[in-house]
Amino acid sequence: MNAITGTPISMIARERLSKTLRQLWQITRAFFHSERRGKARVLLCLLLALSVAYVGVIVLTSYAGRDLITAIEKKNIDAYWGALGRYLGTFVVAVLINVFYRWAEQSLALLWREWTSQHLLKRYFNNRAYYRLRGSESIDNPDQRIAEDVRNFTIDSLSYALMVVNSVMTLIGFLGVLWSISGLLVGVALGYAVVGTFVCFVIARRLVGLHYDKYQKEADFRYGLVRVRDNAESIAFYRGEKREHLDLVHRLGAVVANMRDIIAWNRNLGFFRNSYNYLALVVPIVIVAPMFMSGKMQFGVVTQTLGAFAQVLGAVSIIADNFEGLSAYLAGIQRLGILWDDLDDFDADEDRIARESHQQLDETSTNVKLDKLTVLTPDGAKVLATDLSFALRANQSLMIMGASGSGKSSILRTIAGLWPGGPGSLERPALNQLMFLPQRPYMVPGSLRDQLRYPQHDCGVDDEEIRKVVERVNLLDVFGRVDGDLDRVIDWTNVLSLGEQQRVAFARLFLRRPRFAFLDEATSALDEDNQKRLYELICQSGIGFISVGHRVTLVQFHQRLLQLKSAGAWELTENPAGALLQP
Repeated sequence: MNAITGTPISMIARERLSKTLRQLWQITRAFFHSERRGKARVLLCLLLALSVAYVGVIVLTSYAGRDLITAIEKKNIDAYWGALGRYLGTFVVAVLINVFYRWAEQSLALLWREWTSQHLLKRYFNNRAYYRLRGSESIDNPDQRIAEDVRNFTIDSLSYALMVVNSVMTLIGFLGVLWSISGLLVGVALGYAVVGTFVCFVIARRLVGLHYDKYQKEADFRYGLVRVRDNAESIAFYRGEKREHLDLVHRLGAVVANMRDIIAWNRNLGFFRNSYNYLALVVPIVIVAPMFMSGKMQFGVVTQTLGAFAQVLGAVSIIADNFEGLSAYLAGIQRLGILWDDLDDFDADEDRIARESHQQLDETSTNVKLDKLTVLTPDGAKVLATDLSFALRANQSLMIMGASGSGKSSILRTIAGLWPGGPGSLERPALNQLMFLPQRPYMVPGSLRDQLRYPQHDCGVDDEEIRKVVERVNLLDVFGRVDGDLDRVIDWTNVLSLGEQQRVAFARLFLRRPRFAFLDEATSALDEDNQKRLYELICQSGIGFISVGHRVTLVQFHQRLLQLKSAGAWELTENPAGALLQP
């Protein structure tokens, strides 16, 4: 019994297995009904045909081997050479089938992985699921699930599916061989395999949960290492090496403890599997040896019987022989299936919010206008601003101020659609006419040209215009670091200071020239002169903008001030001094 809910553990296991199989069917069905279905079905049919052909060749090989042994036993030279030719001929055909079978299997697995990864990536970015999955309790390390779990899922799914097909074909082919020799052998093989599979399942069913934990703990350990690399400078300044080292040792300890459990259960399973496999060598001998010694069977038939029994036993013992791999496979399906289902939920949740939300959103406006809009935290637990109203046209500016935690950045997130708003209406241009400058700009991998054009691949500007903008935002020294080569690739995150990164963000802004810009502490790392220079440029550009900041020196660049107070209260005032800077 489950100590908390009182639910029988066997029932929980059945429900989990049922859900896992449903997720397997859902993901598989989506691929074979996708735009790649034509090529996928051709490869699958080829694999099935090759599987049937291979089993047929193996059956023929068993008969050719029987004739060869019998000819040797009887010292019949002519029969020997004929049987040897047939025996070697089946090997040649088997090699050709095996090579093309492996090629088709790998090609189909790669096609499946490519489609599944692209499909998940599309849904990962749809409705900003990548943003909303941050801190999710049900999904850890979505990056690992898309990269590694998809790869393992496609390879293993195809491998196990073909293993089942081959086992069925082998069973059909060699049951006839065994039945022609002795019906008792058929009954013994089937009964032996069924009992072995049941005992194996009882011993090793704990492995599925352990392998699920393994994926999570391995990913957590790897993420800890990546986090140290990405925050190396901050850790060095804080002298936080000991703290980070202890954290990684703790994560590694969880990995090791989990692996010890897996090794222990594999040991228990190994005792049974080895006994099972060795005993399987003896069982057919016990049955056919008396028949041979009494003269009822030729020695070639004995060797054929042993081979056929092994083939039938292997076919019906597929679960027992592969339970360790199957447990890891089922754990991988669960992880991938949870991500798949949660992305479905995000899509449905987005549609539901659009249908049920009291907020009226107009994305066709040329202005930014909030009319009695309530700004909430994503869970709706806290009201940050009640009935917030203001309108902003191009060439106009607004500064949002308030105590830390009062919701300044939350207003920008609500306007951007990252957070759902409460009752009220919101008008703004389409998102491609807006640009947000965070306190720590995102530096993309690539060249300086890539940095300045982000997020667009080609913003329609030539190199000369890029150089002019770089000069205006006081970044000419960055040009010098790449000898004026806009296509030189550097690790910009570590090469540029935070102040230089903020100036890169402003260069992106002036190259893109959106209708409105939203600046969230966008000049916090700049000195007063550079801050003044950039704000004067944006005031002269004709771009409307909203700033979030604490510096009093920013006030002079804005026409209006929005002061956030406690309990959702706010105050909007005019700033005549800021109007003088507008064109």
